[in-house]
Amino acid sequence: MMIQPLERKEEKIILGLDPGTSVMGYGLIISMNRKLQVLQFGVIHLSKYKDHELKLKKIYDRIITLIDEFHPDEVALEAPFYGKNVQSMLKLGRAQGVAMAAALSRDIPIKEYAPKKIKQAVTGNGNASKEQVAHMLMREFSFTEMPKLLDATDALAVALTHHYQGGNNNRSNKSWKAFLEDNPNRIA
Repeated sequence: MMIQPLERKEEKIILGLDPGTSVMGYGLIISMNRKLQVLQFGVIHLSKYKDHELKLKKIYDRIITLIDEFHPDEVALEAPFYGKNVQSMLKLGRAQGVAMAAALSRDIPIKEYAPKKIKQAVTGNGNASKEQVAHMLMREFSFTEMPKLLDATDALAVALTHHYQGGNNNRSNKSWKAFLEDNPNRIA
């Protein structure tokens, strides 16, 4: 009698974050046996808090809640873009740092991606608009209603980019062959 080996399920949960000081996007995806599924995505509303320190506490608390609820294996963040307003950049950097601290407090590996790299990975165009990114994600994950705040889809795009890039560098995706093997659903 031959016993069939059990199918080994390779499962990875990725938390993508789009840091912000007014609105922070988050997106959770699961990769199971090369199939992707959205677990949850949305935004953390921060504009109602006047003090920057209170916003940072809210970011930390909400990220910890998401981590404790979904147990992501990895966290991916959009790296801050360079702007002319130094104060805004400092505040954005603090928001990103607090989100990173939340992940690190739970020993979760972190990876950052530049905005252009995310747009390139999701749409094929590093200069795509937020709407173009959202439309590609709607097609990829088969959801029909575009969210009102595109920070949510931006965060989902960060998580998807992390998946496409092979996660935390577990595999090199420097060849087309490796890309196609890791992303069979992207072949038209």
